[in-house]
Amino acid sequence: MTRHRILSTTLLVLFGIGSLTAVRAAEPQPAVSKKDLKTAIMNAKTPADHHRIAAYYKKQADRMTAEAKEHDELAAVYSKSGDQHAMKHPMSPQTAEHCKYFADHARKAAQQAQELAKMHEDMAKQAR
Repeated sequence: MTRHRILSTTLLVLFGIGSLTAVRAAEPQPAVSKKDLKTAIMNAKTPADHHRIAAYYKKQADRMTAEAKEHDELAAVYSKSGDQHAMKHPMSPQTAEHCKYFADHARKAAQQAQELAKMHEDMAKQAR
């Protein structure tokens, strides 16, 4: 009976460790950090490598889209104020034109990041 219990416990532990390893292997790897991006691009060979890089660019696109929205909202606020500040100091941080400029810039950056993410997703399909 004791021998049976030891064998059962050992098998449970082994299967438990095996299943944890399988679950961990199935988990998606985190996106590449900005610090490691260049190295990741230079060394990308597997679909997982390209998916990680694509995730980085998707995250950047989301961040830039949010920034564009924020600047659009600020531009609306500044344009309603009718302040003479914009006439004296065009493109200063307190003007609608300044906010519109940065909103456009952020939108373009988001679009470029989305294109790079798609490119790496396509590369991941080809790497299979």
